[in-house]
Amino acid sequence: MNRLRVFGVSFTLTALVVFGGCLPTTSNHRGGLNITVSGFSVMQEALEKSIFPSFAAKWKREHGQDVHFTSSFASSETITNQILQGLGVELAILSIERDVERLARGGVVTANWRLLPHEGIINRTPFVILVRTGNPKGIHDYPDLAKPDVNLIHPDPVSSGGAQWSILGIYGSELKKSEKQTGTYDQARALQTLQAIWRRVKSTPASAREARTQFETGYGDALITYELEGLLMKDANAPIEIVVPRSTIFSEHPAVIIDRNVTAQERPVVEAFLQYLWSDEAQRAFIKYHFRSVTDESLNEQNPAFAQIELPFTVEFFGGWGRAYPEIIEGVWRDQVQKK
Repeated sequence: MNRLRVFGVSFTLTALVVFGGCLPTTSNHRGGLNITVSGFSVMQEALEKSIFPSFAAKWKREHGQDVHFTSSFASSETITNQILQGLGVELAILSIERDVERLARGGVVTANWRLLPHEGIINRTPFVILVRTGNPKGIHDYPDLAKPDVNLIHPDPVSSGGAQWSILGIYGSELKKSEKQTGTYDQARALQTLQAIWRRVKSTPASAREARTQFETGYGDALITYELEGLLMKDANAPIEIVVPRSTIFSEHPAVIIDRNVTAQERPVVEAFLQYLWSDEAQRAFIKYHFRSVTDESLNEQNPAFAQIELPFTVEFFGGWGRAYPEIIEGVWRDQVQKK
């Protein structure tokens, strides 16, 4: 299979020097404090355009102190690996809970992060399919992606948390639909659908944002991605349409303090910023940039572009990430789809 890969990590620089995965830690910075945050790829707009400046203004009003942010964005697996190797960020926002668990096992996150509000989850979004204007390939649900004339862009499940959500979305959607139709989960049908779709994958970029960029350049007929990516593209008048699968997964995204990199003196402002992510102000900012709120479902009514999903599910449908990764990502996708 001919695959095109686009490499790269997008960095927003505020006095940032990166070499070998090192970032400055919270410190005096331009007369105030600096917080370094690393986020999975699609978090950039919400954080940089709204969350960071809003928190900085709030902290200035309440404490008379300036707060600045240094941010970097990459695939969730890449961020996790970099932190384990010494990346000096104070706070990470990741695509999947499994990556936070990896950080905890690696000793860089020592607090019980599941005691945070909503067990550390700050926002959520369903997975959808993006197609070209007019939907020339006639794609209306996941199985249509298996058509022989479809060229599919799909981020790499080895590096991208978004790609792992997508695999669970495809596989789980067939289980949910078969249950609706027959009363039982048809695992053979789910496997066959995933295998057929994967044969149409022509490109596996490293992250969901890189996959979007590739799709925007005109490569491929379809892209599976976060709903928010499609809505951001629609906001920019991109020539695409959003296809909402009958059944699909809601991805849920955790934030966590990297305890290894935070001193006792620095911790109050870092913890305050983390808690701010669950405030109504921050949740409304997420909604503005097309993430869905986890604190108050009624807030989501502020965004009329959000799709209605007939048969939604979350990773808990598979028993959580502790089972979903070994059983579906490894046992199904890696061993029965990718290798064949």
